[in-house]
Amino acid sequence: MNKTQGTAASYAFRIASFEENQREQVLSMACTLVSLLDLRDSYTGGHSNRVAEYNRGTAVTLGLSYSDTNNSVMAGLLHDIGKIGVPDHVLLKQGKLTDEEFELIKKHPEFGWMALKSVREFEEVSLMLLHHHERIDGGGYPGKLKGAQIPLGAKIIAVSDSYDALTTNRPYRTARSQGEALEELVRCRGTQFEPEVLDAFVKWIQSPAAAKSRIGQGSGVPQKY
Repeated sequence: MNKTQGTAASYAFRIASFEENQREQVLSMACTLVSLLDLRDSYTGGHSNRVAEYNRGTAVTLGLSYSDTNNSVMAGLLHDIGKIGVPDHVLLKQGKLTDEEFELIKKHPEFGWMALKSVREFEEVSLMLLHHHERIDGGGYPGKLKGAQIPLGAKIIAVSDSYDALTTNRPYRTARSQGEALEELVRCRGTQFEPEVLDAFVKWIQSPAAAKSRIGQGSGVPQKY
């Protein structure tokens, strides 16, 4: 290797190291934000970690790039961060929400988007947060987007989020089994969930790889919405 090649290799190594350090800092920031929310609602931290893991498995099964997979995982970690803006009497309420309280809960995707949209590393992730409660038939919120209008990352969160809600205990019912939860998700295939995304999730969650990586499933009190 001549001097020019050596200099180029050294420069490339420094750039790669800088980018890796930057990714680690962004991940640390995401974990810190989730920890802040966990101080208010102890369920959310575990829920967010599980959704991030489900997102990873789905993204890999879909064949997404390294960058898109990382963004999907980050979005899974942060998808409920907007609940920081929801009052305690609503967020922590054990009983059924009133219509007014439900409207406040429905603001959390917008709150999360507003908090992260100006951070360069979170621009794409923030849009996933904003639209993770959309439905492909247009019946979701906040934008009532349909089909291809919804970011792929948001479609992935929608499946992961719903599966985790179904397979964790609620104050008014026990967790459903994996089979029961998957049956419910498949029932909403093509209306609430993107078929390709749901199929990838089902394939991954039933794989040996998912069994090895599954974290904390079935524990805690799940989110209401």
